[in-house]
Amino acid sequence: MTAVVTGVRAAVWAALGTVRDPELDEPLTDLGFVARCEVSEAGHAVVRLRLPTYFCAPNFAFLMVADAYDAVAGVPGLTGLDIRLDDHFASDVINRGVAARQGFVASFEGEAADELDTLRYDFVRKAVLAGTDRVCRSLGRDPASLTLGDVPPGPDLDRLRARRRELGLPAEDGDPLLLDPATGRAVPAADAKRHLAFARLTRTSMEANSGVCRGMLRARYALTGEEEGTG
Repeated sequence: MTAVVTGVRAAVWAALGTVRDPELDEPLTDLGFVARCEVSEAGHAVVRLRLPTYFCAPNFAFLMVADAYDAVAGVPGLTGLDIRLDDHFASDVINRGVAARQGFVASFEGEAADELDTLRYDFVRKAVLAGTDRVCRSLGRDPASLTLGDVPPGPDLDRLRARRRELGLPAEDGDPLLLDPATGRAVPAADAKRHLAFARLTRTSMEANSGVCRGMLRARYALTGEEEGTG
């Protein structure tokens, strides 16, 4: 493999690392959902995705494959792109639809009534709640009156800002730490305890689901720890 191809392959892998499982809010590359990632000498990329079970929800799967396609398609130096989901009951429909850029409703004609924008936003709102709990857990102060600028810098804060920006929510230093991800309004001090309890529940639920998915993927494909996330 030439240095150029190696560089393009690294760029493809990095692009896949920007794609998150919509429900778990973790990169596909960290979860082990990328089974294969290759780039030929001619610059043609082949990516194969996988999921923990044969019956994972098709709407989640479609989002994942479509997002992966969009991310990798923007990598400079590619001459072709073949992204597919393997070992899934709806993989043929999903793969055809994503390759044709049809959207979810057209891909599942007669079965799907709406596109997935609302679902995507719901998941990002959950990610905002989970991220709020992550940054608040390390604070030694009551977060009810704090701003984002009061939180020590770190990856959890960066992640929270990024998710808030995805929803068009305030994400600058002077903006409140606690806000309702559905409305963008600051959470009143009287409601802070309840809001934080819900944020904690959301985070623990997402992390538990992540652990289950990782375990099921390992069992399904007989993976070792070293084989996860290698592509």
